Amino acid sequence: MNISREFIEQSVRYINENLPRIEKCLNELNDTEVWKRPNSSSNSIGNLVLHLCGNITQWIISGLGKEPDNRNRDSEFEANGGFTTDELKKKISSTISKAVSIINNLNENDLTGIRSVQGNNYSGIAIIVHVTEHLSYHTGQITFWTKCLKDKDLGFYTGMNLNVKNKQ
Repeated sequence: MNISREFIEQSVRYINENLPRIEKCLNELNDTEVWKRPNSSSNSIGNLVLHLCGNITQWIISGLGKEPDNRNRDSEFEANGGFTTDELKKKISSTISKAVSIINNLNENDLTGIRSVQGNNYSGIAIIVHVTEHLSYHTGQITFWTKCLKDKDLGFYTGMNLNVKNKQ
């Protein structure tokens, strides 16, 4: 087994697992709901999607893909609109697709090489772990806020028996 290829495949699997969940949430919401903040200390789903796009672009597309870093992180949280729900879906989908393409084309030197992101040095592996964790974290927030707004189960695990015991 090639451990680098296994790491890439599993990382891509977990990154890709989040996109349909975010899209399902966005499909439940109208343009007003997507920009609604739970309170003044929290972000809207629109802010979270913009933040994820900025983070994935800075860390993967720029950090690993060597494209210029043009991120304006503060604007991701300051936005109170400016994108429709459909535009946000397209933005997160194209960002994740580009990032996955970059990750899939990495070699062992890319995974172990050190790069500077946000003023700190990280290996390619650390960058991918960060993005995978960060995406999952905010996907959970998007899911929670959607459930609060709509008072419904989103059915992510419909048809799966999550009570199956591990075999020793």
